[in-house]
Amino acid sequence: MIVLTLDAGGTNFVFSAIRNNKIISNKICRPSYGNNLENCLNSIIVGFKELQKEVGEKADAISFAFPGPADYKDGIIGDLYNLPAFKGGVALGPMLENIFNIPVFINNDGDLYAYGEALAGTLPAINKRLEDNQNKKQYKNLIGLTIGTGFGAGLISDGILIKGDNICAAEIWITSNRIDPGINSEEGVSIRAARHFYADYAKIPFADTPEPKDIFEIGMGKQKGNTKAAKMAYEKMGHFIGDTIANMITLFDGIVVIGGGVAGAKELIIPGIQKELNNGFKKLNGEQNPRLIQKTFCLNEKSEYEDFLKIRGKKIKIPFSDKEILYDIEPRSAYIFSDFNTSDMINLGAYNYAVEQLKNNN
Repeated sequence: MIVLTLDAGGTNFVFSAIRNNKIISNKICRPSYGNNLENCLNSIIVGFKELQKEVGEKADAISFAFPGPADYKDGIIGDLYNLPAFKGGVALGPMLENIFNIPVFINNDGDLYAYGEALAGTLPAINKRLEDNQNKKQYKNLIGLTIGTGFGAGLISDGILIKGDNICAAEIWITSNRIDPGINSEEGVSIRAARHFYADYAKIPFADTPEPKDIFEIGMGKQKGNTKAAKMAYEKMGHFIGDTIANMITLFDGIVVIGGGVAGAKELIIPGIQKELNNGFKKLNGEQNPRLIQKTFCLNEKSEYEDFLKIRGKKIKIPFSDKEILYDIEPRSAYIFSDFNTSDMINLGAYNYAVEQLKNNN
């Protein structure tokens, strides 16, 4: 199958054609014209037409990501912060089906990111490394987190995208956190969060605060600035992310994969995550519960990854027989900042989602 995909951002639309989980076209980038509906729709139409022409074969479907909210089942895009032209609702999917005469599938960008990482990215890579180490443990559940302008998520269970009754599953951005209960999680995990934290620690106006990439380079000593404030800003974000990771693993029990632009600062974020994951809960009698049931590894740390790959457990006898069975005595999970390009994973997620829907429909 050939699927035409789109990663829709507030500034640019990036189009790709995919077959067999491989991008078979050049990426086509067009402006989004987020404040002008006619220009925005024309940009989408022209982008897909250019992509279809480059591929040279009729595509089987169009499938792409939009940053919700939306009625994805019927292809209707609702009010979007980054694309205000869609205010009031626009039947984007039906419009494209009428023009291109092929099925059109639209889904949340966080969901499709998770789907791409689960089927064609980090999860298969982790399971391959376990297999190569003669470890029979294989993981089927994935929690995908994206950190950029906002904070998104997606849940995959054994190859199935968990969508929810209103297609609103994994709206992680509006969950609470214990780092600062007065704000929702996205306020602590986003581009603006990195800038606000740096401004607070450096005691400078927010308007004078550099972009997250520059804050990262300041923290790494590659640019001039308040190094201590930069490190503290990203470590604080790490605490917010660590709280989210712990909650998601507790509820869903899967591997956590993190992508998005801000994820590039992982060296400064990981210390905060680790501290939060090791910070347990107090019991009423003064004792303490651990933060997680599972032993959780950071796979970006080489030594932890190697420890994660080791075969755990012991052999025990089956009662009333001479046979033995391996008893896996240590529940374990992991989180990792992905090495894959986030936009590519979103597009691969869109491809696999279209393939799944087409097979189900047939």
